[in-house]
Amino acid sequence: MSIQAIDGVLQQLQLTSLQASGKAVDSGNQLDFGATMKAALDKISATQTAARTQAQDFEMGKPGIQLNDVMVDLQKSAISMQMGVQVRNKLVNAYSEIMGMQV
Repeated sequence: MSIQAIDGVLQQLQLTSLQASGKAVDSGNQLDFGATMKAALDKISATQTAARTQAQDFEMGKPGIQLNDVMVDLQKSAISMQMGVQVRNKLVNAYSEIMGMQV
């Protein structure tokens, strides 16, 4: 997940907070939360697919593919997945807190 995607999520949460508090909101700078999350998940999926493909090509003995490149790409894939899981956990916690608030 890119920094821009995380910034988008934060902006969306701030916008929601402002709307809930009844303050005026400038809607000219809104990002679509669903589209941002889908783009981030697609990027994680693409990273995993590319790493898996590169590992398979290395196993098949395709020329030009080095073991260190394969290992780095697999680690990038694992880290991006871990970050995605952590973002999901934070969003679930935030949602649970919001739903637990009394009006």
